Amino acid sequence: MSSPRHPVGPADQPPAPGPPAHEPQAHEPRASEPQAHEPRAPEPRALVVKTTSGADRPEACNQAFTVAAAAVAAGAEVSLWLTGEAAWLALPGRTSDVVLEHATPLGELLELVLAEGTVTVCSQCAARRGITADAVVPGVRVAGSTQFVEESLRPGAQSLVY
Repeated sequence: MSSPRHPVGPADQPPAPGPPAHEPQAHEPRASEPQAHEPRAPEPRALVVKTTSGADRPEACNQAFTVAAAAVAAGAEVSLWLTGEAAWLALPGRTSDVVLEHATPLGELLELVLAEGTVTVCSQCAARRGITADAVVPGVRVAGSTQFVEESLRPGAQSLVY
């Protein structure tokens, strides 16, 4: 009986002449050197979330805060805008005005967004309600539509309105 033939593969061939495999060749960059062909980390995507809803529409309001917090957790660059009735939520303690069963409390979501993102109250909405910049939760800013449009039109930005 004859033994089956096996093709000769790289493991069956003698090593090629030259320096040992663990030493880089003269034309190869060392591991510590940056390599031009390595992909760069992608830029974080920008998400602008605007809510006009507050205690008047708790489900829509909570959805906006939840999406903004989830986007922060996913590494997105998040800007949450509080307009209309949502402007009240920029005041200390007012997030407790919105209660929604089976939902994360707005206060917790606001803290998450403030930790890594931006929260802005519409300046006209704040003025109509007598809300001043020194009265809002620390970290919340007051800005106008020009800033909203600038953020929304940035290349790669996505905007959602609730």
